[in-house]
Amino acid sequence: MQALYSWDLGGADIATVDAQFRAVNDMTKVDDELFRGVLFGVAKHLSEIEDAIQPHLDREKEQLDPISRAVLRLSTYELLHSIEVPYRVVINEGVNLAKTFGPEDAFKFINGVLDGIAARSRAAEVADRSRGG
Repeated sequence: MQALYSWDLGGADIATVDAQFRAVNDMTKVDDELFRGVLFGVAKHLSEIEDAIQPHLDREKEQLDPISRAVLRLSTYELLHSIEVPYRVVINEGVNLAKTFGPEDAFKFINGVLDGIAARSRAAEVADRSRGG
């Protein structure tokens, strides 16, 4: 999330952000494959991610604070492209990131947006859970 935040605010290409992030952060406890997959995946699929987010916003994406934007991009990427991760886990992680790094009560907004995205992108999984599956 922090690398995506840097990418959004800094305007550098994603490879530069990756290199800079690695240079200033201890990456020894990080799953490198997952980190790079998500970082480069969000950049590669940004248009698709933004299209999935937009219908669930009550404002323009430019009006979102940068932390919320980074959390939504990360979580939406996982909902769309990491189907091995249960949607409830993705939403919970996004909410926790918003609670930790975002503005006060941003987690409520993040939760609502991600619930809407999950209902569309993972309709069968959401329905199965609703039926108690």
